[in-house]
Amino acid sequence: MLRKVVSIAGKAGLYSLVSQGKNMLIVESLSDGKRIPAYARDKVMSLGDIAIYTTEDDMPLGEVLDKVYAHTEAKPVDIKSFGSDKAMREYFAEILPEFDSERVYNNDIRKLFSWYNILLGAGFTRFSQELQSAEEPAAEAASAEAEK
Repeated sequence: MLRKVVSIAGKAGLYSLVSQGKNMLIVESLSDGKRIPAYARDKVMSLGDIAIYTTEDDMPLGEVLDKVYAHTEAKPVDIKSFGSDKAMREYFAEILPEFDSERVYNNDIRKLFSWYNILLGAGFTRFSQELQSAEEPAAEAASAEAEK
């Protein structure tokens, strides 16, 4: 499901992919449900393609969001409650201790928490499973085609 959720550079919030037209995508805001076009010149990034730097391998965003969900006990993160960037980084280190503190910036953490709140408000509860469930039918179809 996260593959169909996109971020558009220069536009606030997250969007769900609705349709594809010639040289554009039709997306719907997860916050207010308004549909807008995203043109070929817009930088559109699927959340399923994003990962967080860790000290070992990069961790897919879905797995990080699942960790945030478990740590917050399914509650939104109050971003404004952090008194400083240091406090926000310390809180994120509780959730993901292995994150690479040199390559993950404060804005990245703030955006992650903001996206988490938007997705939670839109009814998402299992982030990495929803990503896998979107990939499984395609994988099963590909393996069935290969067997023929």
